[in-house]
Amino acid sequence: MCHLFSGIPLSQYESETRSVRLGGHATSIRLEAVYWQALEELARSQGMTLPRFLTVLYDEVLELHGEARNFTSLLRCVCLQDAERRNGAAPKPMVRVAA
Repeated sequence: MCHLFSGIPLSQYESETRSVRLGGHATSIRLEAVYWQALEELARSQGMTLPRFLTVLYDEVLELHGEARNFTSLLRCVCLQDAERRNGAAPKPMVRVAA
């Protein structure tokens, strides 16, 4: 079974850092190439550029939670949830934690 996963091309999991502007501040986000590809596809499916998609997502997170802790991890989770949605998996219920 491990060969199925270990055979993933190195180019898919090499890290790539991109500079973006979020909340009026320039910042860098480091993700594996496969996540950048997934985010670009997701942005296109929403009729947005990747920078616009990231900005909208960031602003929505701020509105909902007041802060965007670990935005990079959120982006990875967004990619996984989008993949599940496209594959017909039922969405997992969101658990709201009282502040």
